[in-house]
Amino acid sequence: RMGLERLNPPSLARPSGFAHAVVATGGRVVFLAGQTALDQAGHIVGENVASQFEQALANLLEALRAAGGSPEHLASLTIYAVDLDDYRAHGPELGAAWRRLAGRDYPAMAAVGVARLWDPAALVEIQGHAVIP
Repeated sequence: RMGLERLNPPSLARPSGFAHAVVATGGRVVFLAGQTALDQAGHIVGENVASQFEQALANLLEALRAAGGSPEHLASLTIYAVDLDDYRAHGPELGAAWRRLAGRDYPAMAAVGVARLWDPAALVEIQGHAVIP
């Protein structure tokens, strides 16, 4: 039987927008490549980190759907941002985009500040792992 159990021990700070741990049992593990805000033609779209995050997340979820999964199967995500202060400042918009595209469950997550991404126009990249029944 496949399942994802999200664990948030009371001995740790209350998580906001992530789970402290996700335990997966059964299922197929899917490794999702880092996705930026590329449109189908291969061009970065979105003028700010919030709009680029939404496109990058949509791209990641499209790859997950191609593997037979959906947002509730996400176990872990790493978000790379070229400006973490800007990323944090757009938190409410990022959260709204997450809820619109992925729902209310969160995987284990980390946000990492980087000097730049592969495409110099990209402000954010999302990489992840999913477990599909």
